[in-house]
Amino acid sequence: MQNIRLLLVDDETSFLNTIAKRMKKRGITAELAASGEQCLSILENQPIDVVVSDVKMPGMDGIYLLKQIKEKYSDTEVILLTGHASTQDGVEGIKAGAFDYLTKPIELEHLLGKIQQAFDKILYKQEKKKEAEYRAKLEQQMIVTERLASIGTLATGVAHEINNPLAIIKEAAGYMGQLLKKKEAEGFAYKKQFELGISKLETGVDRARRITHKLLGFVKKNESVSSDVDLKELLSEVFELLQREALYKDIQMVQDTGDSPFIIRTDPYQLRQVLLNLVTNAIHATCAYGTITVGLKQDCDNIVVITVTDTGEGIAKENLKKIFDPFFSTKSPGQGTGLGLFVSNNIMRKLGGTIDVESRLGQGTTFFVRLPRQMKIDLTETNQNNAFENIENQRNDNKF
Repeated sequence: MQNIRLLLVDDETSFLNTIAKRMKKRGITAELAASGEQCLSILENQPIDVVVSDVKMPGMDGIYLLKQIKEKYSDTEVILLTGHASTQDGVEGIKAGAFDYLTKPIELEHLLGKIQQAFDKILYKQEKKKEAEYRAKLEQQMIVTERLASIGTLATGVAHEINNPLAIIKEAAGYMGQLLKKKEAEGFAYKKQFELGISKLETGVDRARRITHKLLGFVKKNESVSSDVDLKELLSEVFELLQREALYKDIQMVQDTGDSPFIIRTDPYQLRQVLLNLVTNAIHATCAYGTITVGLKQDCDNIVVITVTDTGEGIAKENLKKIFDPFFSTKSPGQGTGLGLFVSNNIMRKLGGTIDVESRLGQGTTFFVRLPRQMKIDLTETNQNNAFENIENQRNDNKF
């Protein structure tokens, strides 16, 4: 009851003050209004859950006040108080949307019970609304998932279909190159031009093959595959795929990964998905002429740290603990599913790693991806949890 935002409305000051004092002894603080006009003025400035109003008041009576409240503040419940001879007013009030009506004189316990019931109704409506919103998001995500599955199937088919003619072109180019190396072709006037053309053909085929290889990598199923991965090369692939979108927004992308190869043992397909999500989010959060920097280093003995830093809008402090929750998104409706970071966080736990975030409004955001350098995907669930705990313990010990 102490959490209910309550407003009492009655032109009889003595009655109003008496009820308010008796409620205050119970720990319930109520706003007071001596008229319908004063009640509406209070509602304009602060949210109220339950209004308890007398029907017979000079000027704006309780029935008209009820109709105004239901028109402007539909979530607020109204309880009407009527005299013994005015039960018809109570019936009219119920028809107009009042939660209930009580006759004077009233028993405080009875009134408090009705107020609690009205508040329970509000909570129930709020839960139903949240449930409807959750279902709508879930249905939308199912549609998105089906589309992604279809795109993945299509992409796999397209990649394989492209690889077949690429193989033929590659073989034909190689055969022509062999012909040009024979003695009979030494006096051929356009030999250099043909060799240049064959070289361009082979270069184009190799590039197309790399693209189809990456395409197949991004739509590959989620079975865990442990292999040695060069993180610099993996990050370069992610950059190459997202470079066009960044350039379109006039965003500079920087790799601070050093000169030497950076080899770890992990699942390249799932880690690629995490990095793709993080860099894509950074692009969406960064305005024109901003910068996205991806860093790579080894920290805390055997722990590898990948950082994705943007100069975007930043994340509000109250949202930092929510960003890994499913369906949570600060993007406009239809611009995101709210599952990217949720999925990425689950992937990192499966890989024995973690994702953390630091952000300041107006200054940008940094995501920290931490992984053990010598990890095996075929760890048992217990060992995976131990690996995760080791990273957490090392991070706390070193305060990074």
